[in-house]
Amino acid sequence: MALCRAGACAPLWRLGPGPAALRYPRGPLRSPGCRLSAKAGSRSILAALASGAKRINRKYERFLERTFPRFYVLYATFTRGIQALFVEVKEIQKIRSQMSRQRLSTHQLPYREMERLRQFRRDVIKAIPIGIIAIPPFANFLVIVLMYFYPRQLLIRYFWTQSQQVEFLEAYDAIRRELYPHVVESLALAARSLPEPQLRSRLQELCAEVQRGSQPRVAELYAVRSLFSGSPLALNKLQVSHVKALSQVLFLTTHLPVFFLRRRLRSHVLEIRHLDRALLRLGLGQLSEEELRAACYLRGLNSTHLEMSECRAWLEQWLGLSCKLQASDASLLANSMVLLSLNYVRAKV
Repeated sequence: MALCRAGACAPLWRLGPGPAALRYPRGPLRSPGCRLSAKAGSRSILAALASGAKRINRKYERFLERTFPRFYVLYATFTRGIQALFVEVKEIQKIRSQMSRQRLSTHQLPYREMERLRQFRRDVIKAIPIGIIAIPPFANFLVIVLMYFYPRQLLIRYFWTQSQQVEFLEAYDAIRRELYPHVVESLALAARSLPEPQLRSRLQELCAEVQRGSQPRVAELYAVRSLFSGSPLALNKLQVSHVKALSQVLFLTTHLPVFFLRRRLRSHVLEIRHLDRALLRLGLGQLSEEELRAACYLRGLNSTHLEMSECRAWLEQWLGLSCKLQASDASLLANSMVLLSLNYVRAKV
């Protein structure tokens, strides 16, 4: 009994390791409430700072809007562009992660994801020059000046205002439409040296009809497809001026050696062909108005002033041709961007 009492009265540190030692560790004890209150306090401080920053930012934006309205439009467009670009980067990362997990190629993706990757890649390529200019110290001021005076050439679509989007699309379409007659003339000139007289006369008559203002039917283009897989109408046999004109129709640079021009043109045409197949699987009825207009514009038709029904009708014609063609018919697909688009609006009037 005495020993038990002595043991009970002894300090815990003399009892050695055991359950009691585990239940009562050395050092000062802190209650969970203290830790929770500290975390809650830090969160409330951060929330208060964020709220204050937002309030200051709103006041700053109202000041800009009242005092410098033109600069405010640029500021607001740039801010929205940064936010949209950040969201787009996250979405692209998700798509690429999905491709890696499922071991998918780009051509196996659904239409919207494939188109998203294509457009993002083009945006990145366009942004490379301005990124290089901004590398030297104190070059940011020069970049800002260049972006202000040359927004169409230097800024990507995220940083265009609504009015600029319409204006710039019109400007790009005007540039490529100047080349459409040259493409038709080059096609008619190349048709003269075709060996098959019946198909040669068919293609010459088709080019003549387009030059007179008519729009060819898909069946007429499909009937002469065999001519575009050999000399002189295959992509690797076309005249250099013809290749350059088709490259500009697809908004591709022409300042490359001819070999790379042909290779790049073929790559982009086949990419559109893969997009067409994915779009056919999705169905035109699933596209929004913006997606429908963008799809027409990519394939050579300026859809800015067209009705939705006209856009859909033209795109149905295009898919009816594109989804029947093989990779060897890439030249016909590239030239059909011009042949089907040149007189479409005129034929509708």
